[in-house]
Amino acid sequence: MTAQGVVPLAEIVRSGFTEGWHDGRLVALGADGTVEFAYGDVAEVMMPRSSNKPMQAVAMLEHGLDLTGELLALAAASHAGEPFHLEGVRKILAGAGLSEEDLACPPDWPLAEEAKLALVRAGGTRRRITMNCSGKHAAMLATCVHNGWSTADYLAPEHPLQRAARDAVARLSGEPVRAEAIDGCGAPLFGISLTGLARAFRAAVLAAPSSPERRVADAMRAHPDYVSGTDRLDTDLMAGIPGLLAKGGAEGVQAVALADGRAVALKLGDGDHERRAVGPVLVAALRRLGVQDEVLARYAETPLLGGGVPVGAIRSAI
Repeated sequence: MTAQGVVPLAEIVRSGFTEGWHDGRLVALGADGTVEFAYGDVAEVMMPRSSNKPMQAVAMLEHGLDLTGELLALAAASHAGEPFHLEGVRKILAGAGLSEEDLACPPDWPLAEEAKLALVRAGGTRRRITMNCSGKHAAMLATCVHNGWSTADYLAPEHPLQRAARDAVARLSGEPVRAEAIDGCGAPLFGISLTGLARAFRAAVLAAPSSPERRVADAMRAHPDYVSGTDRLDTDLMAGIPGLLAKGGAEGVQAVALADGRAVALKLGDGDHERRAVGPVLVAALRRLGVQDEVLARYAETPLLGGGVPVGAIRSAI
């Protein structure tokens, strides 16, 4: 992505003074799939990061992965490393005759602060299973076992599993993959446009109930806490807004789709590493699409503190 195609999506207001902005790009699709509104260049290629995960999970189902319910939700998750997440990852691995040692994602701390503190108090350290992508990696390994594919190199870009994931991303987004990279977890990452990302989420919620993409969407919406974790944006949106599918990604990426096919995809140019601007921008876009659910109020602004008390907020600029 080039800097020329971004516009201010959020403003940082402290004590009444606008001290900064979060620039980025955003596209919103109507129920008929046409663009309702857009900010910045939404046709330019971008890296969806973990918003790719539902599409990767679709590829796994298409190649025989036998998971349902919360375990299928974990296959598309950026989980917080809470105990129920780790239990689910172990179940996926055990079902394939594998263990934590077979995971190739890097060791990391749990995203949930309480889970991280509990691990530290117990004398633990970073582990592969507590890395937020371990559910996806466990499901990838289970898919390899089902097909008789090598598990030692399952992250190699030319591995049949990763070629299948690439094909699924292209099909669901309705456009060719235009760039490839390696994600933070070590898995191949497939670049498409923001519009393509919104189309992929729209395709998932509108697909036939028995289709792989609908099965992934339904599992995520039925078990949002397994997709994300306690007290997190994706969890709260899917739990609070009937039929909504949501999945965020690193570097300020977020995609959602409503049950009727309305969809939003956004990317903040500075990465928004604290995820403080994604919520306000997404809420503004959803409200513009006509969504007025109470859960949106919680994320409409991100408070800014001064001396421990609120003195301003990060707000949508759209």
